[in-house]
Amino acid sequence: MTEAKKRSIAVVTTSRADYSHLYWPLHDLAAHPGVDLKLIVVGAHLSPEFGMTVREIEKDGFAIAGRVECLLSSDSDVGMAKTIGVATLSLADLLGELRPDLLLLIADRYEMLAPAVVALALRIPMAHIEGGEVSEGAIDDAVRNALTKMSHVHFTSTFAARERVIAMGEEPWRVHRAGAPSIDHLTRNTLHSRAELECRLEVDLGRPSLLVAYHPVTILRETTQEADALFAALAEVEGQILFCYPNADAGSRQLMERTQRFLAERGDGRVFVNLDALTYWSLLKQVEVMVGNSSSGIMETASFALPTVNLGMRQQGRERAPNVLDAAARKEEILRQVARARSAEFREGMKGMTNPYGEGTASETIVRVLTTVPLGVELLVKKGE
Repeated sequence: MTEAKKRSIAVVTTSRADYSHLYWPLHDLAAHPGVDLKLIVVGAHLSPEFGMTVREIEKDGFAIAGRVECLLSSDSDVGMAKTIGVATLSLADLLGELRPDLLLLIADRYEMLAPAVVALALRIPMAHIEGGEVSEGAIDDAVRNALTKMSHVHFTSTFAARERVIAMGEEPWRVHRAGAPSIDHLTRNTLHSRAELECRLEVDLGRPSLLVAYHPVTILRETTQEADALFAALAEVEGQILFCYPNADAGSRQLMERTQRFLAERGDGRVFVNLDALTYWSLLKQVEVMVGNSSSGIMETASFALPTVNLGMRQQGRERAPNVLDAAARKEEILRQVARARSAEFREGMKGMTNPYGEGTASETIVRVLTTVPLGVELLVKKGE
């Protein structure tokens, strides 16, 4: 009796951020007897400047089918554009050799345009996670929508996102509300205790602590112009301030340098170049408030009812739970919202809230669909309304 051919599924990860979302789908695909997983690692994962996070992937035990070095050591939008080009050239060779049955992409990083364009030319069907969301203040919004229209299967984080993808002309049978796969960490992992976390990070979490996750605003010509208000406000905030490194976007190095200067002058706080998913989620449970413009402050903090001050325009338009307070990029407004986030009244109002981004079962849905969706020209041909 001939053994059934395994379904070859390639997955692209570009950075620590999307890898934390992809971990459980990767784990479950690798364990599936009918899947031949091909993991492709690109971009910031291979950069020492951004923590060489490919080592985390190797430590987790995933076999890597291809490594694509494409991230230019640049702090400009031209560098971002060239990174897409370099990645496209290398991925054309790699995907041309692998020829997977399916290619799985996630979210909205600009680097994801490269594998999508290559797969389109090679007639490789694509599945996309976290389409249908809105972030008007970043080029991510356009990237996300482009990936949606190039993809053939969709896994959305929210019900509203599913309706938005269908409204873009995608056939309903292709669009599945799975939830955000990052939330699977909460249901499938045991978080570190405060004592374990303090030991790992060498910080005292018994003190009031703010976690800052702030990225360049890529829709603006001056991608760091909103940062002036952020740092001015943080200088007047009481408590310990913990920073996460920004994404590898134009302006990220300016933010890194400014963060280091701020901490040197303040003498109270830490910056983390890279936190693995379990450590990051454990930290969300321990801090008092999150401040910044990261999607994590909207998608993930809701699972802990963690008060979050969302700054500026980067996440404008994204669905949010009651734990999120929006603040314009003005010092006084940020300070007012931080004070509100710390108030007992605001915390009381969050009791019983749920996270619209999922229940922690996304990977189950993603793997079920990827291993059963019919392949062939029927999947590639998308019918209009």
